[in-house]
Amino acid sequence: MFTTRTLHVLKACVRNFTGLKQLKQHSLVSLQCKRLQSTQSLKMAYSVIERGSPYTADYRVYICHQNEPISPLHDIPLYADANKKIFNMVVEIPRWTNAKMEITMKEILNPIKQDVKKGKPRFVSNCFPHHGYIWNYGALPQTWENPEHLDDGTGAKGDNDPIDVVEIGYRIAKRGEILQVKILGTIALIDEGETDWKLIAIDVNDPIADQVNDVADVEKHFPGLLKATIEWFKIYKIPDGKAENQFAFNGEAKPAAFALNVVEDVHKFWKQLVNKEVDAKGISCVNTTIEGNSFKIATNEAKDIMNKTPPLGSPQTIEPIVDKWHFVHLK
Repeated sequence: MFTTRTLHVLKACVRNFTGLKQLKQHSLVSLQCKRLQSTQSLKMAYSVIERGSPYTADYRVYICHQNEPISPLHDIPLYADANKKIFNMVVEIPRWTNAKMEITMKEILNPIKQDVKKGKPRFVSNCFPHHGYIWNYGALPQTWENPEHLDDGTGAKGDNDPIDVVEIGYRIAKRGEILQVKILGTIALIDEGETDWKLIAIDVNDPIADQVNDVADVEKHFPGLLKATIEWFKIYKIPDGKAENQFAFNGEAKPAAFALNVVEDVHKFWKQLVNKEVDAKGISCVNTTIEGNSFKIATNEAKDIMNKTPPLGSPQTIEPIVDKWHFVHLK
């Protein structure tokens, strides 16, 4: 009798435990689905319109919100979710590609275009064992590294661009895509005498995003990536005849809390820029969404500006030399 009753109790406990476990798994899946749906809805709101011929000087990528052209520098909010410290990131260069694309600072609506070097569209060299950019590369909107501000930590002034981001998730993003990322840390590159922060981030929809929250987690889940990142930035201009880049803090990756403070600083500098508290020195602050801002224009005017650029054409053939591997020896 006792044995039979005990067996029934044990079976009931197992059923309850299994039910609770399934409920927890269901709740976790539901939470992940809601988060995915939320970020997907944000992505669906943004799209791109390409103009000109890729890999030529007239190529542009315009960012649109709900099919209306906007400035990726000024009109996309810095935060996707301020409470959770989730940021919007503008992807300029997908992983493994070489074309040096960047948000233009002096053109109206700040489209993405290819940098030009010696009159030709610029491609970053492949420094063995790397090929192109080794992460998705881009920038945070509504940020600006003030070239008149001397950073106490780096001892150098800003580089006059939005703050750069390397996104380390598994998926190769698309040019002009808007990702929702969380900041894991930063390194401070000193590029030709200027402070050039490189934030380290991960797409919040990456399968292991919940496990990666700081630079120590990067080393744990992506062993060797931080070292490769430092090496990449140190040597990538050497094939062009330039010296290796230097770093503040001896190349040490600073933690997430430090990086978030840097982001707040460059966001503050951006506010000063669009509010005419500092000299823009040619930077276009034209936007379509900032209420009460003197630079704001109507969406139909923004469309006219975009439509006056050359229509999308066939890509220029990329010269085979772009694929060359450079074997760099550091001193």
